[in-house]
Amino acid sequence: MQEVILEEPYEFIPPVRSTMWTHICRPLLPFYLKKSHGIVDVEVRGTERLKKSLDAEHGVILMANHCRTSDPMTMGSISRAVPGQCLYTMASFHLFRQGWFQPRMMRRLGAFSILREGADRAALNFAIDNLTRAERPLVIYPEGTVSRANDILLPFLDGPAFMARTAAKRRQKEGKGPVVIHPTVFRYIYLDNVEETVTPVVREIEQRLSWTPQEQLPLVDRIRKLGSCLLAVKEIEYLGAAQEGELFDRAEHLAEKLLAPHEKRFETATGPEDHVVMRVKAIRTKILPELTSGKLKPDEKADRYEVLRQIYLAQQAVFYPRDYLTPDSPPEHIVETVERFEEDLTDKLRVFGRMKTIIEIGEPIEVGTEKPPRGEKDPVIVEAREQMYQKLAALADEVAASRAKKES
Repeated sequence: MQEVILEEPYEFIPPVRSTMWTHICRPLLPFYLKKSHGIVDVEVRGTERLKKSLDAEHGVILMANHCRTSDPMTMGSISRAVPGQCLYTMASFHLFRQGWFQPRMMRRLGAFSILREGADRAALNFAIDNLTRAERPLVIYPEGTVSRANDILLPFLDGPAFMARTAAKRRQKEGKGPVVIHPTVFRYIYLDNVEETVTPVVREIEQRLSWTPQEQLPLVDRIRKLGSCLLAVKEIEYLGAAQEGELFDRAEHLAEKLLAPHEKRFETATGPEDHVVMRVKAIRTKILPELTSGKLKPDEKADRYEVLRQIYLAQQAVFYPRDYLTPDSPPEHIVETVERFEEDLTDKLRVFGRMKTIIEIGEPIEVGTEKPPRGEKDPVIVEAREQMYQKLAALADEVAASRAKKES
């Protein structure tokens, strides 16, 4: 389980406001992306839309999908495409506690912390003040976690809409222009031969499971067989026996068996009708104050970490999208699935091959000052999400057509 819960009390970590480090690091970004993530080319589209909002001195939010851990650094390519423009980025608090170098560079490149499991007034105030002053565009990942699926969007959290409307009210009171949201999407394109790069990793996982490499099977069938085995291991651990049925139904059943008892125990008011992301967040929100209080006995602390392991597993099980991996799937889906297998087994990620990234900045959506009626979805978020879905689908079609043309 990745370390995303810290026992130390939360304290807001602000960004370094100086733009010096952004200007210093900008020329080095392509080298970093290639070495650390295999990204050899980044194409930024729609910069004219962003420039227009900046020239009008609007408060600007870049609301982006979050499908890979490389997204935040890749977003820095916008600073290269729009000369002189720096960004602020909301980042989960745990990232600022990983090592010595990363936290310092994150702050210097405009990142500030956000506590995902609670009301982080300091982070919200910083974001709202920035939007009110229109100091820099603010990058927000409304899914709140890495989906690991480029063509899927998870449910959006409520925070971005609250932030945007609060800033819009302040700007209106001060006689300034609106706050706008630019829906922004990443589309990663795998450039190498997927059979050649993924097969050795699949073989490693099979050998780790004491299997004879299943080389008689097509790659997709081989991956699905691995997925069924990995799921069965967890079913035996938590349910007592491997279950029968369709793979994704089994995953949802396991997730429900893991989440429901903890929702009842911690009185979260969430249930099967809610998305797994919201259910996991609700449980984590209950556990974090206990872990940071310093009052838990060793056995109680061990119990809370076991709960975290179980709900993390529930989330990971459901994060394998239904019908995402088929014989007709694009290479990206195959790579993402095997990456997830390896990450779930080892908590580590390797570079699987070369990728190109397209970042497309969408048309601005003006944020109104009135809240939607209680119980209704925020129309701004609905519109932003729909625009992002359409752009992801269009980019997927574009990539597929380009591949078909090369093969013909």
